[in-house]
Amino acid sequence: MCKLIQGWLVVIAASLLPAGCASKCSSCDVEKTDAAMCVKCAENNTCVAAPNTLCDGEKEAGWQLLFDGRTLDGWHNFKKPGEPVAGWEVQDGCIVRTAKSGDLVTDQVFGDFELQIDWKIPEGGNSGIFYRFDEKHDRVYDTGPEYQVLDNTKHNDGKSTSTSAGSNYALVAPVRDVTNPVGEFNHARIIVRGDHVEHYMNSVKLLEYEMGSDEWKQLVAASKFAEMPDYGSLSEGHIGLQDHGGPVWYRNIKIRKLD
Repeated sequence: MCKLIQGWLVVIAASLLPAGCASKCSSCDVEKTDAAMCVKCAENNTCVAAPNTLCDGEKEAGWQLLFDGRTLDGWHNFKKPGEPVAGWEVQDGCIVRTAKSGDLVTDQVFGDFELQIDWKIPEGGNSGIFYRFDEKHDRVYDTGPEYQVLDNTKHNDGKSTSTSAGSNYALVAPVRDVTNPVGEFNHARIIVRGDHVEHYMNSVKLLEYEMGSDEWKQLVAASKFAEMPDYGSLSEGHIGLQDHGGPVWYRNIKIRKLD
């Protein structure tokens, strides 16, 4: 009888909890408190939230949107802060390069961070995601490393792994090609903590490197970046989307700062 009474008390107590306190993750069914998704699932990009939004688990983990799906608020053309954005538009919940205009960059700068972004490229297309660059130099790649965005099959850069999709452009090659067919979105993830950098695509870790290491210096010295003395030297900088002369689509752009 005592066990029966205890069982009923548990049921009654659970029914009195505020909404969400005894919930489960909407992806993995793990018990969760006060959120639709556990932080683990949010970090692994299994969030079921609508495009260009954050689920509760992502909010708990410190993620913030860099693109609201409707406007280009928080972005400007490279070296043109405060001016109306040209050559980039919002179409169907995506940032789309539509005309020659230069790279699109964030108003904010970031030091250590984790970035997630979906990208889609047309046949033969080329673009890139830059990070930790400034606007004092003439070009984003004078200071900022690049996560290559590419159609590996039809673009010439796809012939070399060091310039293929997901590479640290012209320096570090991905372990393999994990791109989806052209016309489908790919999910990029970039982690930058101190001098340590990691590139991921479609949940696969592609590469890692240490800026400033002896290996890094040797790679830079043997590349076109040897003529750019400040390349990869900044501890913080903007995030940028490259205008490489053709269309490209970006969405679900979210970032969280790392301690």
